[in-house]
Amino acid sequence: MTETLQPGGTSRRLNMAAIAMLVALAACTTTPTGEPVAIDVRQGSEENISSLTAVIERSPRDPEAYNVRGSAFGRAGKYREALQDFDTAIQLNPNFYQAYSNRALIHRFMGNQPSAIADYNKAISLNANYDAAYIGRGNVYRMSGRSREAFDDFQKAIQLDTTDPRAYHYRGLIYQQQGQHAFAIEDFSTAISLQPDAAEPYSGRGLSYLATNDEENAFTDFNMAVKLDPNSFEGWTNQALVFERRGDKARAARSYQKAVQINPQYQPAVDGLARTRGSKPA
Repeated sequence: MTETLQPGGTSRRLNMAAIAMLVALAACTTTPTGEPVAIDVRQGSEENISSLTAVIERSPRDPEAYNVRGSAFGRAGKYREALQDFDTAIQLNPNFYQAYSNRALIHRFMGNQPSAIADYNKAISLNANYDAAYIGRGNVYRMSGRSREAFDDFQKAIQLDTTDPRAYHYRGLIYQQQGQHAFAIEDFSTAISLQPDAAEPYSGRGLSYLATNDEENAFTDFNMAVKLDPNSFEGWTNQALVFERRGDKARAARSYQKAVQINPQYQPAVDGLARTRGSKPA
């Protein structure tokens, strides 16, 4: 690989600082895929919620029916309704570990982190092999800065042979934050193999490639990220950073501009656009 900017130069130092900022921000992201509640996204539609309500009316003592409708309410962003359904499911079946785990996720979305941890703990006490609860609890720990505990939970899910890509993606983010980019790249690659249509693991792997000066592979991953998700402001920002490293400020500015249009509050894109705005094509 040929470097276009010389080590030790101002542009090079600025670029490495930008990479460090992006790695730090990636470690704080909430989810790679919107944290699904174990059902298809279409189940959050009003039509589907109505049909699930009809099921409950026919079988008002069925805890699974409340669990499924609660998940649908969660998909629709109706968190209070979701909590009520999960509460009912648990009242009907106190050993319903999936309902505890689902309720924990809603608590997390609502910012009730202690309640989320308590529910994940309960789910794990009821089923010590339930990988989703370890992943969910690990993510709460990760978002709270409790990286060691988060790592242990993701590790446990992986030891349980989980096929959930989030376990690998999140563990990869921790490795990345620690500067262990070889391990991070391996985990992001596994996440991609399990869910090849998700943009976030490509962005994550690309940042680790970039941190190790593997610019070509990084650029390939960032391009794939924006192809899979044109609304990925992180992907556009990361792509712009490679253009900037290569001295192509005009293309960098265009990619930064796309990121800012999607998320005007994303500071790395705002800063990058300020650095490259007004650049002329080479």
